[in-house]
Amino acid sequence: MGEELNRRKFLTYVGTGVTALTVASAGLGAFTPKVVEAKGAKAASHLFGRNKKVSGVHFTPIKPTDKDDLILPRGFKYDVIAAYGDTINKKGETFGYNNDFTMFFPIKGSNERGLLWVNHEYTSDLWVTGPKDKSGNYTKAQIEKLLYNQGGSIIEVYKDEDGAWKMDTASQFARRITGLTPFRLTGPARGSKAVGSTDIVQGTFANCSGGKTLWNTVLSAEENYESTSEAASLNETHYGWIVEVDPFNPGFAPRKHTALGRFHHENAAMGLTNDGRVAVYMGDDKTDACVYKFISKNKYIKSRKQANSDLLEEGTLYAASLAKGEWIALTIEAVRKKAAGNQALLDKFQTQADVLVHAHEAAILLGATPTDRPEDVEISPFDKSVFIAHTNNSKHGNIHGHITRFLEANDDLGSLTFDFEIFACGGRQSGFSAPDNLTFDSEGNLWTVTDISSSSVNKGVFSSFKNNGVFVIPTTGKNEGEAFQFASAPVEAELTGPCFTDDETTLFLAVQHPGEETTDIHKPTSMWPHRKGDNQPRPAVVAITGFQY
Repeated sequence: MGEELNRRKFLTYVGTGVTALTVASAGLGAFTPKVVEAKGAKAASHLFGRNKKVSGVHFTPIKPTDKDDLILPRGFKYDVIAAYGDTINKKGETFGYNNDFTMFFPIKGSNERGLLWVNHEYTSDLWVTGPKDKSGNYTKAQIEKLLYNQGGSIIEVYKDEDGAWKMDTASQFARRITGLTPFRLTGPARGSKAVGSTDIVQGTFANCSGGKTLWNTVLSAEENYESTSEAASLNETHYGWIVEVDPFNPGFAPRKHTALGRFHHENAAMGLTNDGRVAVYMGDDKTDACVYKFISKNKYIKSRKQANSDLLEEGTLYAASLAKGEWIALTIEAVRKKAAGNQALLDKFQTQADVLVHAHEAAILLGATPTDRPEDVEISPFDKSVFIAHTNNSKHGNIHGHITRFLEANDDLGSLTFDFEIFACGGRQSGFSAPDNLTFDSEGNLWTVTDISSSSVNKGVFSSFKNNGVFVIPTTGKNEGEAFQFASAPVEAELTGPCFTDDETTLFLAVQHPGEETTDIHKPTSMWPHRKGDNQPRPAVVAITGFQY
């Protein structure tokens, strides 16, 4: 096979089946690590300003474990910054439930003090709202709890003189964005019949992953919105959007950008096209769903600062056809042409707003490729290739998932054609299963967390992986595509939202739903984070330190 396709990499391709072997045989990344490495090194020097910061594979990988704790390599430690129910500010607002995506915003360029945006994805009848009544409904008070404990938290965090990360509850910036907060719709669907002829909607919830804009605001992704909107008797079309919030400026009206489409959003990764327009890559977290890209009509101008938000109001939404290597424009003209002769579809799709509200259906109609739960999508800062975590799809036998890498034509995020490769596959041969959120470090390593469902952890074909974890996968060099385990989650928990400080000396991480399979509050399956006085497991966000130059 040649020295550039070693046994482990061959098994990685086998783990994804004949399709992956076909891709491999086409001579893509697995066969050209030296070329990719040289290209990446050049890009890294330019984009980061220096070749190397702190993080990387400079640790002894841990082994899988089922301990009820956040397990890290020797020399690393974690501080619990905020957990469910903790007070975050002088107003008495509290940290929401099931924290997910995190994003650090430095204050005055500091790597030791800043704002941390944290998503809150969903709640728990057992630990938050209490059970529904006999008719299957929540009370008004329960609905308020359901909505309040989703959305996002803005907290101020700092490293004290002893090196411990803490939350500053006296912060002037700390506040909650919840399922009760008013939001302004932007873009083609604003005020349209497709969203009930309104431009103001109530709240955000089901907030999964997200991203940071070039103008220093946060994008939060509304994912599995159905159950909450139904329970609260809210219009479903008002949810499933990309949300924008300015952590530093409460006067910046929270908004939902309809031009980016409505589906089960996992994330929003922003970059620039070669001609200066904004490109946003997005995943749709469900089986047989598509990968999307939005390209703005107008160009990014740095001096406009937050006014650049209007770039997300006008542009074109595309969905990926992997069979053709093309980005398909989701336009009303294309949809109606394809639907000719089908009166039901013609009635459903009458305006561009209808296309955006029903983006998945439009994408499939136009020939986009259904894939295996495309969750996080991230742009490599080294070579602008695009990494996609396809978490799994049991319907197709892809039990452990894989990570796909898109190679845009001419290294241009504005390109409408691409090639792709299977970068890494979950399974026994790689040591991880169900890749989810992604981030990069300055050595070109891809950091991924895993999302084995709490009902499957430590059972059957998932037994060898034990608890969910964090893995580091080099994207260049001799260990390209190999996974090294950095962390292991508490019992039944999922690790989410990895985010480094700019100097990579601290990694923020969310621990979501520890003890999720608990059925009796007197017999919790986890008590993480094991804080004195706690009477239940609590989702929390932590800061991990110990990275050395």
